Amino acid sequence: MNAPRYTAPEQLHLWLLTQPQRPVPIGELHMVRTLRGVSLRYADSWLQHGFALSEDLPLLPDEFLPHEKDSAAGAVDDARPDRWGERVIRFIDKPPRLSLLEYLYFAGDDRFGALGVSTAADRYLPRTTGPLPTLADTGAIHELVRKVLANEPIPPGQQRLITPGVTMGGARPKALVTIDGEPWVVKFADGEPADTPLVEHATMTLARQAGIRTAETRAVPLVDGHAVAVKRFDRTSAGRVHALSANVALKAAGEGLGYPELAQLLRRRGVTGGNVYTAQMHELFRRMVFNILIDNTDDHEKNHVLLVDDAQQYALSPAFDVLPSGQALGYQQMRVGTDEADSTLDNALSMCAMFGLKKDAAVAEVRRVAAAVERWPAHYAECGVRPRDIELYAEQVDRAFLRSQRQAFL
Repeated sequence: MNAPRYTAPEQLHLWLLTQPQRPVPIGELHMVRTLRGVSLRYADSWLQHGFALSEDLPLLPDEFLPHEKDSAAGAVDDARPDRWGERVIRFIDKPPRLSLLEYLYFAGDDRFGALGVSTAADRYLPRTTGPLPTLADTGAIHELVRKVLANEPIPPGQQRLITPGVTMGGARPKALVTIDGEPWVVKFADGEPADTPLVEHATMTLARQAGIRTAETRAVPLVDGHAVAVKRFDRTSAGRVHALSANVALKAAGEGLGYPELAQLLRRRGVTGGNVYTAQMHELFRRMVFNILIDNTDDHEKNHVLLVDDAQQYALSPAFDVLPSGQALGYQQMRVGTDEADSTLDNALSMCAMFGLKKDAAVAEVRRVAAAVERWPAHYAECGVRPRDIELYAEQVDRAFLRSQRQAFL
């Protein structure tokens, strides 16, 4: 049955889709005009049998308001589309009102995580766009992306090829496709001087050599340059995975937006058994060091995700959106250590105990990452990155500020 025509209501309905064939109603979403945001009120049935979607949304019969303007309450904020998704919604769907409530609805049924938004309370009626494209459609999608960027009209029959709500954060053009029956996100370049998608694929595979779990990637050749396909980690063969960005999880816990704070959240809420949370804290430390050394200064809190299991325990998702930012900022987007966000290894080591690491062990982790990053030009070349692009990124990654730090641990 098709969803009813959207008429800009004051409320919508939130559902849980961990088992998509059996959607479970969570509660009502209301527009909060004073905050330009969206609130959540749990349904009675969810209060009896559900769980707190995030730590700032306890199972109480209250209306939970967003903490900030232009946001949604708690975990609901992660169900919104990213900046590219908002652009697609404005361009293609042209909703009667451009509020966060509309963006939540028009993000559609393929949004990140396991939350869904419906126009009905008694049945799950999301905004749908039809069957997903396949990898073979990448060239056609790329042309449609060009049309969106140029504000050129897109034929109605092709609009389903661009899906607005599939990732966490970011303005880079992207779309959702299936590869061998599994969902992947395909990301395109947006006027960058380098073949950025291929560089992202190369950086993600380099990170694995530093002991970092990354989302699976594929470089997808285009007529000019590449796209990069990233396998979704919020989907399994059994269904969808409830997930929280570090942005939502840390704010819900009343913590600052930093790597040490995220490590401590893993200590408190991480998956137990066999000291799994300790291994994750150590890996988070490696990720922080890798981001510093590869000049990834776009490592903001929406680029870190926690997957939530049935016991409401947190696990680090595979790393994603990891590549040199090419800006030489000298600081990260999240706090690193006692010198706040400064991009130095001394700063990273200053709070190593927060990651469950003694100083000697932390130094060993830095050496492991530094050794992997040291061969980044050769690895990029092996992945097919053009020499001119390697030279371009070397201006940042191999500048004295980072190179000297890296080589001090080799």
